[in-house]
Amino acid sequence: MSILEAQNVKKIYTARFGGNKVEALKNVSFTVEEGEYVAVMGESGSGKTTLLNILAALDKPTAGRVLLDGQDIGAIKESAVAAFRRNNLGFVFQDFNLLDTFSLEDNIYLPLVLMGRRYDEMHNRLMPIADRLGISDLLKKYPYEVSGGQKQRAAVARTLITRPKLVLADEPTGALDSKSTDELLDIFGDVNRMGQTIVMVTHSVKAASRAGRVMFIRDGEVFHQIYRGNSTNEELYQKISDTLTLLANRKTSAAIG
Repeated sequence: MSILEAQNVKKIYTARFGGNKVEALKNVSFTVEEGEYVAVMGESGSGKTTLLNILAALDKPTAGRVLLDGQDIGAIKESAVAAFRRNNLGFVFQDFNLLDTFSLEDNIYLPLVLMGRRYDEMHNRLMPIADRLGISDLLKKYPYEVSGGQKQRAAVARTLITRPKLVLADEPTGALDSKSTDELLDIFGDVNRMGQTIVMVTHSVKAASRAGRVMFIRDGEVFHQIYRGNSTNEELYQKISDTLTLLANRKTSAAIG
């Protein structure tokens, strides 16, 4: 069953004073099945960040539609967008987006507080997630007291506690060292195996090689897709590397031509 569907999505930006138009997305169509783990890759300027912003209801397409569980995201009234994001989407960012004046526990609770949930419900939701992520003994600490990997685990907990239909991750391993990256990717894999749908934008071949499908964006279009099938992480890593090399060679050939 498809939980996310992009239908002929285009995004055109116009310069402030009516100058040149930039077509960031040209005609993007794809579906994400419930429980899928999809990585989106592409060079800077390829359109992947624009796509992520549209999927996150932070921007609207110039043409086309994005449906989340059958609901047209672009048709949501501006006054209702924030509540829609809170109720349906989870976000994991490169820079964690934790509030330094809040403990990890309070940071994790924040979206539920905004949803008007009671403390006992928040506590009951948090404890199994904190146990699974290995941060139960860190909940009273503040972000400046813990490592980058521990901050990212808290950010993942904040995402999962709302029980989102879709988790959107933007370069989630970008600020982590190698060990913390491996730990976070293991967590993402565990969460996905429990049924959570994840769409992750990344430059990291290692991160993408943990996904079930890798979608490549080039010049505002879906250029290519790789499905894991029976491939190991190492085999998928090599397929992704080969595709990125092909993309780079084609760009170089076009520039020379």
